[in-house]
Amino acid sequence: MSRLGYRTVLTLDFLYGALNRDLKLIFVSNLIGAFGDGLYVYLLPLYARKLGANPVEVGIMFSIVLLVASLTPIPGGILADKYDRKKIMIYGWLMWLPVPVIFSMAKNWIQLLPGAVLYGCWIGQPASTAYIATSAEKDKITLTFAMISASWAIGYIFSPALGGYLSVIIGMESVFLLVFIFYALCLGGLFLISSQYAKMSTTQTSSSSVAFQRKKILVWSVYFAAITFFMFLMRPFVPQFLKDLFDLSEFHIGVLGSVTFFGSALLGILLGRIGDTWTKAGAVSVSMILCSMSAVILVLSSDFFALILACFLMGISYTTLSFIGAVVGVLAPEASRARWMSVPHTMSMLAAFIAPYLGGLLYEVSPYNPFIVTIVATPLLSVLAFAKPLKEGTEKN
Repeated sequence: MSRLGYRTVLTLDFLYGALNRDLKLIFVSNLIGAFGDGLYVYLLPLYARKLGANPVEVGIMFSIVLLVASLTPIPGGILADKYDRKKIMIYGWLMWLPVPVIFSMAKNWIQLLPGAVLYGCWIGQPASTAYIATSAEKDKITLTFAMISASWAIGYIFSPALGGYLSVIIGMESVFLLVFIFYALCLGGLFLISSQYAKMSTTQTSSSSVAFQRKKILVWSVYFAAITFFMFLMRPFVPQFLKDLFDLSEFHIGVLGSVTFFGSALLGILLGRIGDTWTKAGAVSVSMILCSMSAVILVLSSDFFALILACFLMGISYTTLSFIGAVVGVLAPEASRARWMSVPHTMSMLAAFIAPYLGGLLYEVSPYNPFIVTIVATPLLSVLAFAKPLKEGTEKN
C-alpha cells in the first residue's frame, strides 16, 4: 500500500512539482489513513441503520461529529502556533486511533456515539493546514492543497468497494479492526516529517492592512460555512438514498463511493490548477456548479451508469474545503497562521453540525428533499464567489 502511495505521489509530483519531501510524506500518510477510513466511513450511515438508527438518528450522530469538530480547531490552532506543529498533528491522529475499535464493539447505534465524538476531534487540522501552507510554494499553494486533499481521495478510491465486500464476507466488526491497522500506519508516517514552528514576522504591517486581511478572512469563513452547511445537508444521505430508492447492495454502494473519491481526486487537482492559474474564487465557483450537477443527475437517475456520473461529480464536494487553506494560508500572518486557519474550520463546522439533523428531517418527508435544497443553493453560492469581498485577494499570485 505504501509503495502504491509513494508511486502515486511521485507521478503527481513529476507532473506538477508541488510537493517537497515533507509534503510527500504527508501525502502518503494521508493516503494510507484514508484507505483505512474509506473501508467504513461511506458505509457508516448504513451500519448505524443496522444497529437500529432511523434517518433522523443517523443525522444526529453526524451532527455530534460536526459539533465536536467545531469546538476543537481553535484550541488546536493555538497549540499549533505555540508548539511543534508536527506534534500537534500526531496528537490529532492519536485521538482517532480508538475510533474503529469503539465502532467494532457497538451493539446499538447509541454505543457508536463515543467513537463519533473522538472522530469529530479536529485538534490537528489547523496544525496540518498551517504546516502545508508554510511548506508550499506560494505560486502553487492552491494546487498543493488540492493534491493533499487528493491524497485522501486516492486512498478512498478502492477502499469503499473493498469495505462493502468485506462487510459481507467477514462482517463490519472485522473491517473496523483492519481500519485500526491503517490508522496506526498513517500515524507512524507522521513521525518522519520535519518539525515546524510558527515564525514571528520580521516585517512591519500597518494596522489598517492587518484589519483588512482579518476582514477578508472572516468574509471567506462565512462563505465556507455556507458551503459546508449545504454539503453536509446532502452528503450523509447519499448511501441511504442509493439503498432506499435503488435497493443497491452494500458492495454496489461501496463501488459508487469509490467512484465518488476518484472524482474527488481528479477534479480536485484540476480545480487546484484553475485556482493557481485563474482565481481561487473561480475554482470554488466551478466546484459549486459541479456539486449542483451531481445532485440533479442523482435525483433524475434511472440506471446505474447515470449514478456513476452523479457520484463522480459529487466527489468535488469532498475537495471544496481544501480551498480554505489555499485562501486563508495566503491571507494569514505566519506567526498566527494556525489560529487563523482554525477560524473558517470552526465556523464551517458550527454551521454544518445541524445540517445532518435537518437533512434527516427532510429525508423522512421525502428522500429527494436534501438534494433538491442543495440543487437550489449551490448555483447561488457559485455566483456569490465572484462578489467583490470574496474575489479580492484571490487572484493569481
